[in-house]
Amino acid sequence: MTTDKLRVLVRVDLDCARAQVAAQGHVTSKSVHGLYEVMKRANSLTAGMTLELDMTRPRIEPDALEELRACSRSHHLPARVDPFQSDYRLSILTPENAGPLAAVATQAA
Repeated sequence: MTTDKLRVLVRVDLDCARAQVAAQGHVTSKSVHGLYEVMKRANSLTAGMTLELDMTRPRIEPDALEELRACSRSHHLPARVDPFQSDYRLSILTPENAGPLAAVATQAA
């Protein structure tokens, strides 16, 4: 069943300072702002948090994916979301870079 509603599941391991934000549904250039807010909250849980954004399941518009990739490259969220420009250790898991090992690691997390 396909839906346009964006759903997000966050898995946090405070001992290892890691969080995975897994999206499902449809990610648009408008709904990506909801992901930014979730990432901002997850990053604030502990210093040096590593965030993995799992985008292997949702349908994602190219503009939204490029925005997320720009955040990953710059290590910052857009200034309108995070005016203090906190540092983000962000990686994005997409269908293109998710191999069999990545899928197993995601399921085990």
